[in-house]
Amino acid sequence: MKNTHSSDTEKPANGTMQTRDDTNLQFGWFEWLLALGMALTWGSSFLLIDIIIRDAPATFVPFGRSFFGMVALFFVPGSRQKFERRHLPRLLILGLIWMALPFLLFPLAEQTVASSIAGMMNGALPVVVAIITAIWVRKAPSTRRMFAVLVGFVGIFLIAAPSIRDGGSADVKGIVYLTLALLCYAVGLNIARPLQAIYSPAALMLRVVAISTLFSAPLGVVAMLSTTFSLKMISATVFLGALGSGIAFLLFGTLLKRTGPVRSMIPTYFTPIVGTFLGVLFNDEKILLLSIVGMLIVIFGAWLTSRPEKPVTQ
Repeated sequence: MKNTHSSDTEKPANGTMQTRDDTNLQFGWFEWLLALGMALTWGSSFLLIDIIIRDAPATFVPFGRSFFGMVALFFVPGSRQKFERRHLPRLLILGLIWMALPFLLFPLAEQTVASSIAGMMNGALPVVVAIITAIWVRKAPSTRRMFAVLVGFVGIFLIAAPSIRDGGSADVKGIVYLTLALLCYAVGLNIARPLQAIYSPAALMLRVVAISTLFSAPLGVVAMLSTTFSLKMISATVFLGALGSGIAFLLFGTLLKRTGPVRSMIPTYFTPIVGTFLGVLFNDEKILLLSIVGMLIVIFGAWLTSRPEKPVTQ
């Protein structure tokens, strides 16, 4: 019997680590529990960001969520595992690309994009990950996965186009910020894969979020001078950081290690649903019918993207 928990990296003759785009592990009840926790926390993050930027500049968000994420992960058993110094450059890149930069791009986008639309756009992450991962591992995707990518792009267009034309839910600049954030996440998780094969998810995520805190601190501290620290804003920051940037990324790191980059995006099928529901419920946001159709198409494309390229080995 072959081990379904096979390593997510391969070591060629030259000794360098190569990232694989998938593992042979099937999604079981544990993986679905991880996915559910991520969907709820990440899906609610768009509403929490919207609450924060009502009382604080967008530049405060990456610092606040990184700091409280770091605090939450510090108390997770095994998170203080020692790292080798040779991995510091990769960690610095991850702190910037995987967290600090997208943590800034999302609140910048939500200044002109409704939180529900941001949640819908986030549903395209599996499609973006599939493209970036195929480039990263230098392996052409299958015809089925290429079709899934095409379906996902159609969905993205249907989400963004009517909202921009309507003018009340999104604009071009906000959509560009969201797209760049998705690219950051896709590149970051591929950079992280070799470290995932060496360190525990808790240890890796603590280091990355700590570095993100350092990168975000200069702008974040300045932003605090013009921030209104209301109870709602503070609560949203704590929840966004501790859950959305701490626990959720811990769950994500665990799922990434078990299933590979592409299928670790399965939770994002459901973040648009959570984000849309909360945006409409609490912010009375307007959702256009064509954007809803686009969201459903993105979810379908994401589901197609997540299917393993190879059958599960028994």
